Amino acid sequence: MHIAVPILHHVTDSKGENSFASRLRNKRFQLFEAAVARLPRPVRILDVGGTTAFWENRSWAGRLDIQIVSLNLVAEEQRHENITPISGDATNLAQFGDRSFDIVFSNSVIEHLFTFENQRRMASEIMRVGKTYWVQTPNFWFPFEPHFLIPGWQWMPVALRVGLIRRWRCGWTGPCPDPRRAHELVQEVQLLRRKQLKKLFPDATLIPERFCGLVKSWTVMAGFPN
Repeated sequence: MHIAVPILHHVTDSKGENSFASRLRNKRFQLFEAAVARLPRPVRILDVGGTTAFWENRSWAGRLDIQIVSLNLVAEEQRHENITPISGDATNLAQFGDRSFDIVFSNSVIEHLFTFENQRRMASEIMRVGKTYWVQTPNFWFPFEPHFLIPGWQWMPVALRVGLIRRWRCGWTGPCPDPRRAHELVQEVQLLRRKQLKKLFPDATLIPERFCGLVKSWTVMAGFPN
């Protein structure tokens, strides 16, 4: 059984070209492009937790003025000269020196780290290796949870969420009968509040993305010239 309303998958599927989520992401990326346009070329970007497909969809694959290192736990196959996939840990970027990238970019990754301490480590590494950075993440206080597609999911007791995901598919995840794995899936996603983001990135500007007057997600940015 699937708990979430099926139409919500079309609305929230960021891979769907015409979905609401994709339109929001494209609008957000226009702001990123405007910020990057003010930087001297070539621009070197570290994408923490991103995919080659993300940059292909935005026509940045193959650009001569942009060099992207895409870091994931498991590296993708390389498809473009200007996008180099590597394996690594978002909370430990020790393979890179201080300020070794013009931009550190991360889209909807920092909420997938289980604990605030891991999020703090990721934020610290982003600020260390990037001359500038751009980090996007969903807002804890937005009532519709984007991963499990259940209103108020993040406010429910953990035991209730584990029980639901063991029995039903919730959004993009489940059903997962194994209690240990179900608990892991629930605990992995830790949405952040504005106050927490300010603590993680004290020098950053926080840009709200609104839907129906409510803040759906936050973009954290710093270092870009005006």
